Amino acid sequence: MQTVTLQAATRDTWPCLDNLMQFYLHDLSQWLPLTLGPQGLYPIQALDDYWRDPATRPFLLWVAGELAGFAVVDGQHGNGTGHNLGYLFIARRFRRQGVGRQVVQQLFEALEGPWQVMHFDANQPARQFWSRVLTDLSQHPGRPQSVIAQGHPCTLYRWPGPLPSITP
Repeated sequence: MQTVTLQAATRDTWPCLDNLMQFYLHDLSQWLPLTLGPQGLYPIQALDDYWRDPATRPFLLWVAGELAGFAVVDGQHGNGTGHNLGYLFIARRFRRQGVGRQVVQQLFEALEGPWQVMHFDANQPARQFWSRVLTDLSQHPGRPQSVIAQGHPCTLYRWPGPLPSITP
């Protein structure tokens, strides 16, 4: 298993995050009706305010010195406190190698407190990933909840945190 490094994104790396967001949306378009704009890009709302929010913590993911994706933890938690994993994107060539698992473990260990994670139900790989990773925790975060987000069925996991380390 390769070592994954999380690098806190800075204002200088926001353009990289915006570029990676296009790949994230491309993958998501397999399960949601996302459409390309006239310039050949997925339209995304301006994210500068999101990146500037003190509760938003974007990270670039590196595997053996190579850019491999991004993760964003934000404060979009149900009660306004705690951590929400707003985005997790692993480039295709790094998937199914334990990279996502390492990212999740590092984030959970670094940021204590309540957590929530949500995925679109149509995204079967995400559903399988989260079910597997969260089941591997010695203290399962509880029963997943069915919710609607952006008009689509989703599964939401919440737990009070902190969680123990995930074993490989």
